[in-house]
This record gives sequence, C-alpha cells and structure tokens, in this order.
Amino acid sequence: MTLAMSWEEWTAHDGVALAERVRKGDVTPAELAAQAAAGIAKVNPQTSAVVEVFDDVVADPLKDGMNPDGAFAGVPYLMKDLGPTLKGRLQEFGSLLMQGHRPAADSFLTGKIRKAGLNIVGRSTTPEFGVCSSVENALFVTRNPWDLDYTTCGSSAGTAAVVAAGVLPLSHATDGGGSIRIPAGVNGNIGLKVSRGVFSLAPGLSDLSGLVSIQGCHSRTVRDTAAFVDNCRGGAPGEFMPFWSSAEPYSELIRRDPGRLRIALSHEWGDFRATPHFVAELERVGRFLEGLGHHVEWALPEVDFQTAFAAQTTCYISNFAQVIAGQLARLGLETPPPALLEPINIKIWEAGLHTSYTERAKMQAVFNTTSRAFGDFFERWDIILTPITALPTPRVGTIEYLTTSTNPSVHDWFANLWRNFAYTPLANLCGLPGISLPMASQENGLPLGIQAQAAQANDGLLLQLAAQIERALDGKWNAGQRPGVHVTQG
Repeated sequence: MTLAMSWEEWTAHDGVALAERVRKGDVTPAELAAQAAAGIAKVNPQTSAVVEVFDDVVADPLKDGMNPDGAFAGVPYLMKDLGPTLKGRLQEFGSLLMQGHRPAADSFLTGKIRKAGLNIVGRSTTPEFGVCSSVENALFVTRNPWDLDYTTCGSSAGTAAVVAAGVLPLSHATDGGGSIRIPAGVNGNIGLKVSRGVFSLAPGLSDLSGLVSIQGCHSRTVRDTAAFVDNCRGGAPGEFMPFWSSAEPYSELIRRDPGRLRIALSHEWGDFRATPHFVAELERVGRFLEGLGHHVEWALPEVDFQTAFAAQTTCYISNFAQVIAGQLARLGLETPPPALLEPINIKIWEAGLHTSYTERAKMQAVFNTTSRAFGDFFERWDIILTPITALPTPRVGTIEYLTTSTNPSVHDWFANLWRNFAYTPLANLCGLPGISLPMASQENGLPLGIQAQAAQANDGLLLQLAAQIERALDGKWNAGQRPGVHVTQG
C-alpha cells in the first residue's frame, strides 16, 4: 500500500497541521486513517499499545458520524479502552471480566470529539479498570517505546506509547490521579489534566459523582492540546454544576507569552521525596524558567499530605468498588470471579462496597480543607512545579504497583503507589489543572515530565507557559530526541 506521506513527513505534522493539509485538499481523512493504521501495524508488535483498529472507520471516516468540517478535519484518534463510550463498539476496560462488552450509546464527550473532526479509529490499552500504573496482565503488556524493558506507566498506557512512537499526533487519555500526566511524563508527551468543569462525564456521571476523574488527551504540541480543549469542552444538559469557559480560545491565548509568573518548586510532599537526580532536573528547569523572566523559588502549600492521601485512598476504593459492583450486577454475578478480576481489584471491591456515608463525609471534609489550602497557596503563587513522579519508571514485571499484586492489604498497596506517584493525585482531589511537559530525563534515558499545576480554572495559564517554553525550545521537546521504537525507524 502506498501511503500519503513518508513517515518523516507524517511525524513533522501535528494534528492542527494535518487538518490544514486536509482543508487544502492535499490529503483526505481516509488517507490519514490509512497512514495511522499502517503506523499501528508498524509499532504495535513491539509496544502492544492498541487493542483494536476499527477497519470500517479507517475505510470510511464518516461512518460513525465524524464531522469533516471540524477543527481537526478527520485527524485519526484512538479512544482509551475506558471512559467515553462508542455505540456498538467494544469497550473492555482492560479486564477479562469485561470481554465482549458493547455500550448501547455514545457518551456526550464522544459526540464532542467527533464534532471536532477527530476520527476515532480504534482503542488504546489500559490496565484493568484503569486502577494501576501499568498495563501488564493476561491481555496486554504495553511497553515504553523509549526502552521496551520499561513500562509506559498508566493508566493511559496505550495512548502514551502511540503518541510517543509517532503513530498519532494526539490520542485520548483519562486522569483520576495522574493517568494523563504520569504516562505523558515517562513517554515524552504533553499531558494536560484540565480543571473540574471542563469536559463532561455525561450521561453516566457528573463532576459531582465522578469527583476526581477527568478526560483529556496526549499530544506532541501545545497547540494540539489547546485545540482539543477548545473544541471538546462544555457541559451536557442537566449538569450538576456550572461548566466554565475561558475569556478567549486557548488556541489564541497561547500565541502570547504570559506575564512574569511567580513559580514555586517542590518535591517534598509530606513524607514523599524525589530522587536526587529528579531534584537536580527540577532545579535545572527552574533556572531555565528564570531565564524566561519568571520568579522561581522553593515553596509548598500548607497541606496535611498524609491525611489528604488517606482521603484520596478512601475515594478510590469506594468509587472503584461501585464501578465493579455495577458490572457484576450487569453480568448477574454476586461476587467477582477470581479468574476474571485481578487480586487487588477484588480487594478494592471487598473494602469499598459498604463504605458508609460517615466515611465519605470525612473524606469530603479533607477534600475541602486540602482544596482550600491549595487555593490559599495560589493566592501568592501562579504555578507550582514538581517532577511527574518521585521515583524512576518501573521495569516491566515490577508487580508491586500492579493490580495483579499479591499484597494482602489494599491500603498498603495504595500507600506504596503514593510513594512513587505522589505529585499528581491531589490535583484530582482539588479539581486543579496540571500539565506534564517533556523537559527532563531520567538516569536510565527515559523521559521525565516536569509537572506544572495552577489554581482551578487557570488551565489557560498552564498552556500559555507551556507554549512559551515550546517556543524557547524551538519546538524540541525531549531535547529533540526520539524513542527507539518509532514509525520513522526501519
């Protein structure tokens, strides 16, 4: 098959640029879809990042209702295998329990994505129910394209790998505690977790019932992420809370540098500390931002981190238990079959199924005090920077972080998770925006994202700063390096 572009030409385009080529008549959505499918075929044997390609949509991009006049004009896109539903398409949550599950309707956000002109051509991998930090189970082992011995982290694992490997300019991701930002950070992508009140969870959840879960994407350019937010944001009819909008489209805002920002650096979150190398990389980025004219110093919100993470654990256990219970009820099962559900997820179901209102009320009180403390901090600071993780990316086979773990205590399992993935979850708790930017590297050569967080509704400021950095780097994220597994190789 003859492709519309060479792979070098393909990867030189972001989504906005590909859409412009379509509008000029240089290339068609069907040709873009065919190129993406070829890219998947090229790298998936090594990365195991894609669950399924929708061959019928590759052949006919208009089949499922994609709007060719949308901003992205037919740019191909993968949907993570949980989150927004696709009518009649498989959605299996990375779980043996969910095999063969076909939702009966599109989610509200699915309609927004299609209206934006993104062509959903398949599904990307996720760990079972998106709970743990890596896709490593009986179904898939998703590997990091920078070094196949390492995980992509998660839970937006497959998306992270395909974007990093040059298959797609952007792809769907979700974030309940860092699942957009962490895999973006260790795969060298841009990953924005938006504020609460930007992307709808309708019709299954609202921002009140979803509480910590956010939708989004991975990309390789700031303008692709900005265009995605501009075109997919907004509440469905009947939302429980107001959905806010920005004074101007982010696609316009990012063309201007922000003013001089007050930027705090931190890696000491309660008992959690980053490795010395990660701290040195954070300090280097701080000096870089000083060179752009910003004020940078060490500072930390006055938060009871230990209590906040305990509340976060209560939230995850009780929320995930209800998700699992709902699927068991759908299947007519009273208890999870051990052969079909991973051990930690069974323990989550057991621990969380009967969480009392009193326990949830205590949790929400901590959510409130934590959110107020961050809010007070952002009265004095515009941005806080941290490494994306505290510890190096695990090798494939590191079972302690997986839901296949044999840890007898689900609380101990979560406590161990926080030791590595300390810096992302509280943004979900508080509804704050956070972005992972590919500005640093680990000692093993993998990328290291630097995370910037801001006050609620200051998503545009994060994108403005990211765009300023991108211009200063001449677009060369990851110091201009590419992963070893990449569509341009071989």
